[in-house]
Amino acid sequence: MKSKIFNINLVVLISSFLLLNSCGGKLPGADARKISPNPADRVKKNLEEGKGFRLMGAIEKRKGGGNFEFASSNELWRASLDIIDFMPLASVNYSGGIIVTDWYSENQGVGESIKISIRFLSNEIRADALDINVFYKKCKTSLDCQIQKQDGKLRSELTKSILKQATIYKKQNKDKNFQPYIGKIGKN
Repeated sequence: MKSKIFNINLVVLISSFLLLNSCGGKLPGADARKISPNPADRVKKNLEEGKGFRLMGAIEKRKGGGNFEFASSNELWRASLDIIDFMPLASVNYSGGIIVTDWYSENQGVGESIKISIRFLSNEIRADALDINVFYKKCKTSLDCQIQKQDGKLRSELTKSILKQATIYKKQNKDKNFQPYIGKIGKN
C-alpha cells in the first residue's frame, strides 16, 4: 500500500515538474524593449487596440443579437480567400487551417488547369506563416494527364498578395477597434 501511494506521489511530482518546466518559454510578442514597464500604459494600449475587456459598453453591444466573429477575424484567412476568390473551392477548413481550390482553367490551353492549396502554419502575418502549393495539370486526353507541383513565380506572387492584403485588413481592424482610454488605473 505504501509503495502504491509513493508511486502516485512520484508521478504527481514528476508531472508537476514537467508542467512547470515547460512554462519557461518566451511569450510571443513579449519584447521588453517594446513594452512599457508601467502597467497603466499597457492597459491603456491594450484597451485602445480592442484587446482588453471593458465592462461599460458590453451590455449595449449585446442588445442587437449576436456578434459572431470566427474566420472573419483572422486577417490571413480573409486575405487568402479574397485573393483566390476567382477559383472554385474544393475544400475549406478553418479549424484545420487549409484552403484547397478545385482545378481551374481559364482556357489558357487545351487540357491545362491549375490547383492551389494554402495551409496556415500561424496566425501571424509573415511569409513563413503560409505554405502554398501550386499544382499544374496537363492532359493530352481525358485519361492521360500529368500533374506537377511547381514552386515558381505564381507561388511567390500569391504569398506576396496575401500578406499585403492581410496587412491592410489588420490595419483596418486596429483602426476600427481603437477607442481612446479614459480613466485612471490603480486609483480608487
